[in-house]
Amino acid sequence: MHKFRTAAPARAAAAALLALSCASLAGPASAVAPSVEFGTAHYAQPLHGFSGDSNWGGYVARGSGFTDISGSWTMPEVTCNSTNDLYAPWIGIDGYGSSTVEQTGVQVDCSNGSPEYSAWYEMYPAAPVYYDESVDAGDAFTASVVDNGGGAYTLKLSDTTKGWSKTTQKSLSADDVSAEAVIESPTGSYPSFDEQDFSGITVNGQSFDTYGPEAIDSGQYTETALNGGSFSIIPG
Repeated sequence: MHKFRTAAPARAAAAALLALSCASLAGPASAVAPSVEFGTAHYAQPLHGFSGDSNWGGYVARGSGFTDISGSWTMPEVTCNSTNDLYAPWIGIDGYGSSTVEQTGVQVDCSNGSPEYSAWYEMYPAAPVYYDESVDAGDAFTASVVDNGGGAYTLKLSDTTKGWSKTTQKSLSADDVSAEAVIESPTGSYPSFDEQDFSGITVNGQSFDTYGPEAIDSGQYTETALNGGSFSIIPG
């Protein structure tokens, strides 16, 4: 079970819950708060392929040799339905058919009763690291994850609305067996939003469509048809 990140005013309550569950998530010094672990895809019931309810939603390409993914998205306005609501749009490599994920994205956390946005990267199974820069609904993002060879990865996330950019280099022994542009809710509880847009997704320098990625439905959301590396996730 993935643990969800709480915002700063709820840290004391989060610490008590973690103590009761005998769990400890000691993130890196640069992390701004206790962290959610996003991690690999899983399903509510054992199923074949991508049918059924997943904690991921969007598109995933599977195979081998995925060394570069890039693309853009815009953060929607979110309405919290419960304090358990949590979701993140992200792009990355691995996570389906492997035990690692190299990923970067933005999170919306409702644990305080209203949506709080933050940006992060994660080299799962290590804990995610949250950036200090501010994030708001309506912000446009570009991101990339690149395998440079020898287990070295470069992760870049830019808020083109606010004008900040973060580049991180990390090492991980990973398989490069999938590439994805997805939303994820580690708590299995999504807030409400009208549309989550992804655009210009490329893998290994080619349009995402080239690799025949498979669609995943998650929670109450489904994805539109992929067209030139672009698609939307909408209520469905």
